[in-house]
Amino acid sequence: MLGEVMNGKGAALIYAIGMFACWSCGDTLQEVVPKNGWDTLSPPVAADGDWPWWRGPTRDNVAPDNQSPPTAWSERSNLVWRVSLRGLGHSSPVRVGERLYVTAGEKTKNHAVLWLYGLERATGKTVWQTELYAGPVGRLHPDNAPAAATPACDGERLFVPYQNGAAVELAAVNLKGQLIWRKTVAPYNTIQGFSASPALYNSAVIVPVEGPKGCYLTAFHRATGDVVWRRAIRANNESYAPVLVRELAGRVQVLLIGGLSTRGFDPDNGNLLWTCEGPARTCVATPVTDRTTVYATGGYPGRKLLAIRADGNGDVTQTHVVWSGDAKAGYVPTPLLHHGLLYAVNDQGLLRCYDTQDGHVAWQHDFKTPFYSSPVLANGHLYLFDRQGSGFVVPVGRAFGGVVTNTLPSGVFASPVIVDSRIYLRTLGDFYCLGAP
Repeated sequence: MLGEVMNGKGAALIYAIGMFACWSCGDTLQEVVPKNGWDTLSPPVAADGDWPWWRGPTRDNVAPDNQSPPTAWSERSNLVWRVSLRGLGHSSPVRVGERLYVTAGEKTKNHAVLWLYGLERATGKTVWQTELYAGPVGRLHPDNAPAAATPACDGERLFVPYQNGAAVELAAVNLKGQLIWRKTVAPYNTIQGFSASPALYNSAVIVPVEGPKGCYLTAFHRATGDVVWRRAIRANNESYAPVLVRELAGRVQVLLIGGLSTRGFDPDNGNLLWTCEGPARTCVATPVTDRTTVYATGGYPGRKLLAIRADGNGDVTQTHVVWSGDAKAGYVPTPLLHHGLLYAVNDQGLLRCYDTQDGHVAWQHDFKTPFYSSPVLANGHLYLFDRQGSGFVVPVGRAFGGVVTNTLPSGVFASPVIVDSRIYLRTLGDFYCLGAP
């Protein structure tokens, strides 16, 4: 067991060098075109039983088959373990092998700290704790935290983006908690603060940064941290959504919602494939897809849910919108798609089931409680957690099947992870593993 926090002196030196490289050319970053032969690593693959990145092995928050997680729990029933970690975080944990990895941080008015934890899966015991950042705090919404983005793991390295006082950085850490490299992604200063989880594609880890200091989509080499490609993706505008890398409509695409449009990019070079106006100026949710269509929800100041065919080129606003939903769409929670039905809970607690063919609302249920966390599907049930400590279990299907309600002492901002019939749940208080004893 390492049990120690990594020495911050070397990290501080790398931080200073990275920031000088960013500031030396001002806030505007130069685009980077990929070089031939950049793809030198095997593509990342989720091993059986792993949940290695945001929204799980299939990137859709659908848990692997053959699981029976509990539908009822409390602090006294179906509790495998509970641990308290130093710091607060809204990121989800990731599971790789016998380890769980999760970020946590602290902030005051002028200072922020971010840690990455490695925990024993079976007990929740801390194996190591690495300090990734300590320094000035950037602007954050009161509900945001330094630990907002969920790490991604390629089996050898953990990738963690985060906000420092003036920029977004990306750190790569090995599975023993040792820093491999750290890079500045882009200058950054927004109202809400950074939250976008990274995405993996072949040898690259891709991070979006969208704010008043610039909007960039950047791919870094997973082994070296070198910039593979960088694109200035539009005029400066604030948005907070992560990208999704998916194969749909006959090609692999990097999908991103926000900044007044939904867009598809080429993951090999960052080139724009298509763009569609909407759903909103500012977005947080991740795109959701089937084989042909992107479902985009947002945001602020207005809200809308769009279904967009992903086989277009250029501006497809007038030609590829299949249907659009009304202002009851969600802003923060990401919907979940399963068997032609789209389940979406909005920030105020209205859960809707949409038919993806035409956007018809098959049923809806109002929890009348606020949400940030996104639903996860396991064993034919949706698992949803609100900001006040309630956990809800709802059967999937074209007819509403009722709700089982459970309660824990603290609210939930992070989305749960469900693996091996266990629910790994990070609350505003403790970190829980829920399952049959």
